[in-house]
Amino acid sequence: QVQLVESGGGLVHPGGSLNLSCAASGLTFSSYAMGWARQTPGKEREVIAGIGFKTNTTHLVDSVKGRFTISRDSTESTVYLQMNNLKPEDTAVYYCKLTSTGNGDFWGQGTQVTVSS
Repeated sequence: QVQLVESGGGLVHPGGSLNLSCAASGLTFSSYAMGWARQTPGKEREVIAGIGFKTNTTHLVDSVKGRFTISRDSTESTVYLQMNNLKPEDTAVYYCKLTSTGNGDFWGQGTQVTVSS
């Protein structure tokens, strides 16, 4: 079955950077989009970044535009989220998401990002 494993979270000072990675395995789909979402306690999970399959098309929500960059490796099975100029309000659990048309959404287990001085 599809497995998504995130890494790269941690504690960083405001203004710092982190690079999250998500490796997908067990893939049998011909194409799929990938992305990142984040969630804080008591709030709904919010998708903040997405990238298409074999395309440079990306989407970022306004709150992270200019600071975060999403990318995929050449195998299309690993997605990255480069986060720069981090702010305390970016503190959340970050989840990797894979979407395959007709097969639904798949989620990773999440990685904690804490931005604090």
